[in-house]
Amino acid sequence: MPRRAFPLIIIAALGLAGCIPHSASERPARPADVRENASTMIDLLLDDRIAGGDPAPTWALASVSANARAIGASRYTVRPGDTLRAVGDMTGAGSEAIALANGLAAPFTLVPGQQLAIPAGAYHRVATGETGIAIARTYNVPWGDVITLNALSEPYILRVGQRLRLPNSANAPVSIAVADRAARFALDIDAIATGSQPALADGSIPTAASAVRRPPVTTAIAPPASFSGRFQWPLDGAVIARFGPLAPGKVNDGINIAAADGAPVRAAADGIVAYAGDQIGVYGGLVLVNHGGGWVSAYGHAKRIDVQRGQAVRAGDVLALAGATGQVQTPQLHFQLRKGRTPVDPLKQLPPR
Repeated sequence: MPRRAFPLIIIAALGLAGCIPHSASERPARPADVRENASTMIDLLLDDRIAGGDPAPTWALASVSANARAIGASRYTVRPGDTLRAVGDMTGAGSEAIALANGLAAPFTLVPGQQLAIPAGAYHRVATGETGIAIARTYNVPWGDVITLNALSEPYILRVGQRLRLPNSANAPVSIAVADRAARFALDIDAIATGSQPALADGSIPTAASAVRRPPVTTAIAPPASFSGRFQWPLDGAVIARFGPLAPGKVNDGINIAAADGAPVRAAADGIVAYAGDQIGVYGGLVLVNHGGGWVSAYGHAKRIDVQRGQAVRAGDVLALAGATGQVQTPQLHFQLRKGRTPVDPLKQLPPR
């Protein structure tokens, strides 16, 4: 059966801000009367390949069923044998949201007779293979808001059956034009780094990284056990755009380094490839490496990518070849470092030169 065409104009619309200076206050327009059917959007990406012959990204491999259920605020009296997860199952609320509402910390020990506040809200029940990005897009809400509401943390691997509390602005999806859905299916590096891991069932183990090149891993990947604490320059070249404010209201989340066309782009530290692809228009060829300890590095504008998701890399390994893909006119590397969910000035982490 012939695959459905995915117009290049739609791919270009899947932009992510950060490389081209942007306004920190800019957000994609979201008319109040238009709701997004991300489930259909994801289905479009389920074709074997999309424009340019590249595999569909992992965060698009499983469509999301919008099963959110509204739960009213209540109080629950703990009974002998209750666990936080069991309370969530009985009330329909998420165990993470309950813990946050009651100031509970791991190991979440409950005491019979204890009163728990059950926070009101809409809760989505996570199914096998769903990613945070896809869930957030289904309800037209920022993935970062879902992280905050549920106090999610690294490695951001969702659990099958987990109930995620959704922001109050969440909308049940309805059909709208494909072009409109694509234009508003915006991602950023934070979303990919924190919301692209497919959900796992209880007891399942994330896939271990492999130093050998293999087909891209489509399951959750185990994060690095530790971080060396050191970064090295990914490319020789002059810094042509620095981190931070570039003009009133304009921000660069990394640095841009001038490069010869085809120059090797090297891993700044040991880690595991979390994303490798060119489906995100602004950056063109893009690689994300998880280094452990909350550190992630990003490498944009590559003309060729030489690694795959789930591949273990060592500092200095070639990840890609520099180019002028995405929204730049000359060969260069856009390089970011992130700690947790916060961009960090790479010049303060790289050795002086």
